[in-house]
Amino acid sequence: MRNITYRDAVREALIEALERDPRVFLMGEDVGRYGGAYACSKGLLEKFGEERIRDTPLSESGFVGAGIGAALGGMRPIVEIMTINFSLLALDQIVNNAATLRHMSGGQLSVPIVIRMATGAGRQLAAQHSHSFECWYAHVPGLRVVAPATVADARGMLATALREPDPVIIFEHATLYNDEGQVAAEGALAVDLDKAATRRSGRDATVVTYGGSLKKALAAAETLAAEGISCEVIDLRILRPLDDAAVMASVRRTHRAVIVDEGWRSGSLAAEISARIMEQAFYDLDAPVARVCSAEVPIPYPRHLEIAATPQPETIVAAVKGVLRR
Repeated sequence: MRNITYRDAVREALIEALERDPRVFLMGEDVGRYGGAYACSKGLLEKFGEERIRDTPLSESGFVGAGIGAALGGMRPIVEIMTINFSLLALDQIVNNAATLRHMSGGQLSVPIVIRMATGAGRQLAAQHSHSFECWYAHVPGLRVVAPATVADARGMLATALREPDPVIIFEHATLYNDEGQVAAEGALAVDLDKAATRRSGRDATVVTYGGSLKKALAAAETLAAEGISCEVIDLRILRPLDDAAVMASVRRTHRAVIVDEGWRSGSLAAEISARIMEQAFYDLDAPVARVCSAEVPIPYPRHLEIAATPQPETIVAAVKGVLRR
């Protein structure tokens, strides 16, 4: 095993994909000369040239649409969008074209495009750069939506995503790029895109989360363990399709569930998971499902307000104690 950063894991995965398949190319704002908004593609322009590392104008709809066209033409484009807020400018291309063309063509067309983007708060980038709209994309049939929360998943998910015949969106939480973690030294590094992962085993409550909230959930579980409360932490990893079986199996063991989601509570992914638990495991519950979500305000710029507006280990601890009536 070796220790690398999340940023280097993404960069390694890009290099591997570019070396393995000549149809793969990377496209997006500042991915070439600047090296990417989060430096994930630093040095790739010099290594692979302008044909395969393409800087684009500030036109998300334009370059995502070009990526969809390239995918229809047999290429394997990786499109990088700087931040999830900007992806809304390409929503028509993603939802009305990439997600629908297989269905609308009776299976004659496929769009094997991978779209990567940063998401989430925690870096004082204010409201237009810090939101969590993953649930909007997870709402759409025709898209596969993933959120690597660990360095190993950041290293392995891209390879698996490029094998998919249909569009895959990868959400990389902006606070994770400097985090370090272990990956295998060699061999097959691709990871499963169908299964959630149990990151910590426990018996008293299940904490379900994904992406940047995973480390907060694990920190909360550590705090609770010191008080004799044992939490199982489920990392969803795949937001569409959800791995219901993993969540239900855990809830049936612990009988209590807390969902941690950096999105807003109303219409959130947490709401969807909560509803599924009610539908599939209601009689296994000893307490109502609890949700820890962001406050329903645009994410603030001031550090103390940004912290107050988003899920934190302390609020997760309080929610777990709430379902345990402690």
